Amino acid sequence: MNITVFGGSQPKAGSPGYQEAQTLGRLLAEAGHNLLTGGYIGTMEAASRGAAEAGGHVIGVTCEEIEAWRAVKPNEWVKEERRKHSLLERLEALISGCDAAIALPGGPGTLTEIVLMWNLMIVDSLPRRPLILVGEGWQAVFDQVFSRLGQYTPEQQRDLLQFAPDIETAVAMLGNNQKNTNNKHGLA
Repeated sequence: MNITVFGGSQPKAGSPGYQEAQTLGRLLAEAGHNLLTGGYIGTMEAASRGAAEAGGHVIGVTCEEIEAWRAVKPNEWVKEERRKHSLLERLEALISGCDAAIALPGGPGTLTEIVLMWNLMIVDSLPRRPLILVGEGWQAVFDQVFSRLGQYTPEQQRDLLQFAPDIETAVAMLGNNQKNTNNKHGLA
């Protein structure tokens, strides 16, 4: 499967957030998945590095608007660059180009990626696929949304989000989702 990893650009090499993303990339590659990321620094670099070092295929979805805003280039572990002009085109490519997505901790950009993908699935603009949010931070954010604004998010919409306490659980959830999909289609 093509798995998109969302996450913040702040983690630096050696930090816990970087190590978590690097391990996730490695686990995904070892499970035979291709990795899609935003292609730059932080979580994107770490996940790309982990996947590449494990022999996986790494796709970096980059864009001119990001590079005009911040002096960055694709990280060295990107094997295939899919260059876009705008941030919106980049988001669309990351979301529509995956079979599943995993969101690690991040800021406004990561929240945008999560909510855009979630909303596209809600309105059936995007076929439903796993969207797994890792860590108690995302769980707390969405617990607040559901408790304070719950009347705007019925249960069938909430069910499109999956929460994992850690990356190992997230990868196991991917495997379970893949088995369930295969069973529905008579594949084993």
